[in-house]
Amino acid sequence: MSSKAKKEDKKSSQIEIAAEEEKDNSTQPEPEKEDQALGQAEEELPPPTPEELNELREQAAKAAEYYDRLQRQVAEADNLRKRLAKEKLDAIRYANEALIGNLLPTMDSFEMAITATRDSGANNIESLKTGIEMVYTQLKRTIEEAGVTEIDAIGQAFDPSQHEAMSRKQTDEADEGTVLEQTRKGYRLRDRLLRAASVVVAAPVSEDEEETEE
Repeated sequence: MSSKAKKEDKKSSQIEIAAEEEKDNSTQPEPEKEDQALGQAEEELPPPTPEELNELREQAAKAAEYYDRLQRQVAEADNLRKRLAKEKLDAIRYANEALIGNLLPTMDSFEMAITATRDSGANNIESLKTGIEMVYTQLKRTIEEAGVTEIDAIGQAFDPSQHEAMSRKQTDEADEGTVLEQTRKGYRLRDRLLRAASVVVAAPVSEDEEETEE
């Protein structure tokens, strides 16, 4: 092969290599091109002006102030939560404090009645009766002030929400289902039932008993 042909062949190979490199550059992924462009743009960003620096300092100062306020509010909220929890616990622990305080005079009356009975002798029934009546009156007044009321069941129609039927008594002097007797009082705390009244309820007289009476 002549030297001229060798030169032409070498030149052709160089052209092919250049074409391949250009092809490789054209097929480069788009994200890489974008990253390169972004990097170039960042490198080309000018430094901040004095006005921009002042604005950044003001924003940083405000951010620090807001963060300090947030920390204080979080601490205040935590203290409030702890205080409310303690107040709730105290309210549960001492819920009956007022009622017990009102019952203390009744306890004093009990002690006075017992002392009076001992001093006056075992046969002084009247003194004991007076002391018991005084204690009962004080106790009843105390629970009424606390919102407790008695359930007056005698003569009323039987109500299962307030009465507890202990027995039935046959009679023709009252309608069936009427409360004839109250063996134990019932009580309500305002609108809530504390204890149902134990009652005896009227029942109709059977035919066999009517014939026996005749």
